[in-house]
Amino acid sequence: MNMNMVKEKLKNHLGCDAKIKYSLGRNKYEKYDVKINKLYNNIFTVLKDNNEIKSFSYNDVIMKTIKIDFL
Repeated sequence: MNMNMVKEKLKNHLGCDAKIKYSLGRNKYEKYDVKINKLYNNIFTVLKDNNEIKSFSYNDVIMKTIKIDFL
Protein backbone atom coordinates (compact mmCIF):
# COMPACT_ATOMS: atom_id res chain seq x y z
CA MET A 1 0.00 0.00 0.00
CA ASN A 2 1.29 3.46 -0.83
CA MET A 3 0.21 7.03 -0.08
CA ASN A 4 -1.81 7.42 -3.29
CA MET A 5 -3.81 4.28 -2.53
CA VAL A 6 -4.62 5.55 0.96
CA LYS A 7 -5.67 8.96 -0.42
CA GLU A 8 -7.93 7.33 -3.00
CA LYS A 9 -9.58 5.10 -0.41
CA LEU A 10 -10.18 8.05 1.92
CA LYS A 11 -11.48 10.18 -0.96
CA ASN A 12 -14.19 7.57 -1.56
CA HIS A 13 -15.24 7.84 2.10
CA LEU A 14 -15.06 11.63 2.50
CA GLY A 15 -17.83 12.74 4.87
CA CYS A 16 -18.57 9.16 5.96
CA ASP A 17 -18.63 7.84 9.52
CA ALA A 18 -15.71 5.73 10.65
CA LYS A 19 -14.06 4.30 13.74
CA ILE A 20 -10.36 4.95 14.30
CA LYS A 21 -8.16 2.89 16.60
CA TYR A 22 -4.95 4.81 17.31
CA SER A 23 -1.96 2.95 18.75
CA LEU A 24 -0.11 4.84 21.47
CA GLY A 25 2.46 2.06 21.84
CA ARG A 26 2.95 -0.55 24.54
CA ASN A 27 -0.51 -2.04 23.90
CA LYS A 28 -2.31 1.25 24.62
CA TYR A 29 -4.98 2.51 22.24
CA GLU A 30 -7.36 5.41 21.79
CA LYS A 31 -10.61 4.88 19.89
CA TYR A 32 -12.57 7.60 18.12
CA ASP A 33 -15.92 7.76 16.32
CA VAL A 34 -15.26 10.23 13.51
CA LYS A 35 -16.23 11.59 10.11
CA ILE A 36 -13.54 11.90 7.46
CA ASN A 37 -13.34 15.69 7.12
CA LYS A 38 -10.68 16.97 4.68
CA LEU A 39 -7.77 15.58 2.67
CA TYR A 40 -4.51 17.44 2.21
CA ASN A 41 -1.19 16.58 0.55
CA ASN A 42 0.38 14.78 3.52
CA ILE A 43 -2.36 14.62 6.14
CA PHE A 44 -6.09 14.16 6.51
CA THR A 45 -8.40 15.51 9.19
CA VAL A 46 -11.29 13.86 10.98
CA LEU A 47 -14.12 15.40 12.98
CA LYS A 48 -14.85 13.73 16.31
CA ASP A 49 -18.33 13.56 17.85
CA ASN A 50 -17.55 16.51 20.15
CA ASN A 51 -16.61 18.68 17.10
CA GLU A 52 -12.90 18.33 17.85
CA ILE A 53 -10.68 18.05 14.77
CA LYS A 54 -7.77 15.60 14.77
CA SER A 55 -5.21 15.15 12.01
CA PHE A 56 -3.32 12.05 10.92
CA SER A 57 -0.79 11.42 8.20
CA TYR A 58 -1.25 8.91 5.41
CA ASN A 59 1.90 7.22 6.70
CA ASP A 60 0.06 6.49 9.96
CA VAL A 61 -2.29 4.29 7.93
CA ILE A 62 0.54 2.67 5.96
CA MET A 63 2.58 1.95 9.08
CA LYS A 64 -0.56 0.69 10.88
CA THR A 65 -0.32 3.26 13.66
CA ILE A 66 -4.02 3.85 13.07
CA LYS A 67 -6.68 1.45 11.86
CA ILE A 68 -9.77 2.86 10.13
CA ASP A 69 -13.03 0.91 9.97
CA PHE A 70 -15.67 2.54 7.77
CA LEU A 71 -19.30 2.16 8.85
